[in-house]
Amino acid sequence: MDPQPEPVSYICGDCGAENTLKQGDVIQCRECGYRILYKKRTRRIVQYEAR
Repeated sequence: MDPQPEPVSYICGDCGAENTLKQGDVIQCRECGYRILYKKRTRRIVQYEAR
């Protein structure tokens, strides 16, 4: 069985509300209906090596 991916949090570009979306959900704010959402930053430390 394939484990269910956990929902991802997004911030609405218009009203600033936090939305949680799962795979297959419509990309739209649940508060105001705005269709531009920004992904929240990860709390995990990400480091890349540039050459």
